[in-house]
Amino acid sequence: MCFTVNVNLVKEELENRYGRGFIDHERYRPSYYYHAFALPELPVVTSERITLARWGLIPEWVKNEAQASEIRMKTFNARSETIDRKPSFAGSFLKRRCIVPVAGFFEWQHTSSGKIPWYITSATDEILSLGGLWNEWHATPGGDVVNTFSIVTTGANQMMAEIHNSGRRMPLILSGAAVDKWIDRHARSDEVAGLMVPAPEASLRGHTISQLIGRRDADRNRAELINPHNYNNYGTLFD
Repeated sequence: MCFTVNVNLVKEELENRYGRGFIDHERYRPSYYYHAFALPELPVVTSERITLARWGLIPEWVKNEAQASEIRMKTFNARSETIDRKPSFAGSFLKRRCIVPVAGFFEWQHTSSGKIPWYITSATDEILSLGGLWNEWHATPGGDVVNTFSIVTTGANQMMAEIHNSGRRMPLILSGAAVDKWIDRHARSDEVAGLMVPAPEASLRGHTISQLIGRRDADRNRAELINPHNYNNYGTLFD
């Protein structure tokens, strides 16, 4: 799954990379550490613009705040295998796909000595374009619009299967023409479905990091968070 990301990216980087204006960037705060369960507001790229949305997708059919609060804790990720059949995701999959830009993401490897945190990023230091879904939800008829999103996941490639060895999943990572195709509202469903495959191992690199990421009493929004840290037999994969 994908619950923890580094979005230490500034407005200009995002606008230059995706060729769209960031319309509500005043509220955005770049950070090395964002966790889904904190319901952060992050940039997402749609077919028309870059805008802020909160992690945890709320479908348009949700009726009230209580139901919204419950369902969004279950929609941080959308599995590619069932994305077109799950009521929470099917509508957004058809017409409201987005890109969630990140500098990198974090996963934990289960070992006999405990869980070891890893940081995964682009092999070429580019922004990673994670495939996502977004939606608009009205808390009350005619009330404020709440933008929310979910990150799509696929089965893991060999590298990620070794790192995320408890679940063997990874976020959908798109590149090149696939980025534009994913957010094209007019793309055929079979074309979009064909994009939901694991990213090539050669496009990524990963290294172990310190246990700072698990310390709730520490400031995790700092560069030290993603520095390599050696755990004896573990260090880097595909670097």
